[in-house]
Amino acid sequence: MPAPDRLTVGIVGAGRVGAVLGAALARAGHQVVAASGQSEESRTRADALLPGVPLVAPDEVVRDAQLVLVTIPDDDIAPFVAGLAALGAFQPGQIVAHVSGRLGLEALAPAAAAGAITIALHPAMTFTGTSLDLDRLEGATMAVTASAVVLPIAQALAIDIGAEPVVVPDASRAAYHAALVHGANHVAATVSGAASVLADLGIDNPGRLLRPLVEATLEGALAEEPGSLATLTGPVVRGDVGTIASHLTALEQWPEVRDAYAALAAATARGAFASGRITARVRDAVLDTLAG
Repeated sequence: MPAPDRLTVGIVGAGRVGAVLGAALARAGHQVVAASGQSEESRTRADALLPGVPLVAPDEVVRDAQLVLVTIPDDDIAPFVAGLAALGAFQPGQIVAHVSGRLGLEALAPAAAAGAITIALHPAMTFTGTSLDLDRLEGATMAVTASAVVLPIAQALAIDIGAEPVVVPDASRAAYHAALVHGANHVAATVSGAASVLADLGIDNPGRLLRPLVEATLEGALAEEPGSLATLTGPVVRGDVGTIASHLTALEQWPEVRDAYAALAAATARGAFASGRITARVRDAVLDTLAG
């Protein structure tokens, strides 16, 4: 099956992601013919990123497009697609894609039953919903999932958007997305918690203090062999259970940070043992300290 030529595109959900991806496809020469969005934010965003594109009802978006990009919240995708399929909105040969990280092709099954070509895409980046995202898409990674015969279309769309396609098997989508959330959102929450403790201690601009540590740690973790923890430093890898115990006591007035510290320290101890960085004796001593 050949890669798609220029297509008419409909965007279901002119939110931060949908409007930006629509603008990226327009920049690649595709024609965005319609979008849906009811909020004032969606209208403002569409005016800025999709000038001249009418905002219409979702069934009209589907009716007028060769490529339908569904960019609504994850939990709404399957019922939305099922509802439109029940109305006979999808057409044979039409491309229907969603951009959920965790969902696979099953969410689009009613469209496939109507003869549509179904694809799951996911740009691995955060979106501001502004034109700044268009430059950030260049060189970003996009997870693509499709049947073998359709895969070239999915990869071509990712390239047209400006991203580098990476094939993720359908059954692996949830684990793929969980890894991204764990590696990004949880890091943000951890750093924010650390900054809050430092601010409460009266330290001005805690980000300035944390930045060199966090950036060096992140750079090392991304450069090392996955799972090796080769660049890990700190009390867990040293087996310094006295320091860990004192940390738990010191963090009692910040219970959410304390709980996160304990959970991540336990995970670090198990991972360090699995990678050969610490012995079983050190692992157990750390875990006992965290538990007790």
